[in-house]
Amino acid sequence: MSIEDQSSVDVIGVNESGVVVLTISDHLKWDDEHLYLLQEKINTYLAFIESGEVYEIYPDSKGKELKINVVCKYEPSLTALKFLSQCATVINQAGFQFGHEVYI
Repeated sequence: MSIEDQSSVDVIGVNESGVVVLTISDHLKWDDEHLYLLQEKINTYLAFIESGEVYEIYPDSKGKELKINVVCKYEPSLTALKFLSQCATVINQAGFQFGHEVYI
């Protein structure tokens, strides 16, 4: 699964702090289409969380903090960093965590 599979959650797990992390696997180079795909994938994850489906699919997530984390193959461009920052603001305001990291 990857960012191109818009209808699914790529990976769910619990980190060392006990936070349930929903990971987006992002292997694409940064361009405008990539940002659109990422936005749609993040929307899929938010719908998965806000609908409560996360608790049905992953019962261990009940009562735990939730985080969406984007794992990128390529270092984000300046435009992408601005977008990721905006995502963090909106998602944090909704009561969830958001982050990204580059995994080479």
